[in-house]
Amino acid sequence: MRATVSPLVHRLMSMVAILAVAGIMVSSVSLQHHYATSKTQYCEFGQAFNCDIVNRSEYSSIFGIPVALIGMLGYGALVGLATVYRERRDTPLFLFLGAIAGLGFALYLTYVEARVLGVWCILCLSSLALITGITGVSIALWRKSRGEADL
Repeated sequence: MRATVSPLVHRLMSMVAILAVAGIMVSSVSLQHHYATSKTQYCEFGQAFNCDIVNRSEYSSIFGIPVALIGMLGYGALVGLATVYRERRDTPLFLFLGAIAGLGFALYLTYVEARVLGVWCILCLSSLALITGITGVSIALWRKSRGEADL
């Protein structure tokens, strides 16, 4: 079922799409480093920040699927919702649910970095910032779609 999309909702959907495309880019770089065999220099800042340790740890895959690929697919779904399906009445809810799921996953991975591995990944923290932004925008969209916010 299609809904009329206001200019504000259109802009918010565009923001989600732009942030999600950036998430795909960050995740694709992370995926490249997941499979790389050589050491990366740009992401190593002493002992506290090292993407190689994070991207090649036992926590970088779930059931053999690289976490970065899961991120790319998740961000891709958000792009699709915010562009192709932006006029559907239920899209704000699906964006909200997808963003919350992505944020939960990112927070779990951040916990692993902090408490298990003891090292941070700049790419992972960038992805966390992006999904946090997407979540904030999707909450505004969802509230607007329910008539709770006069944005």
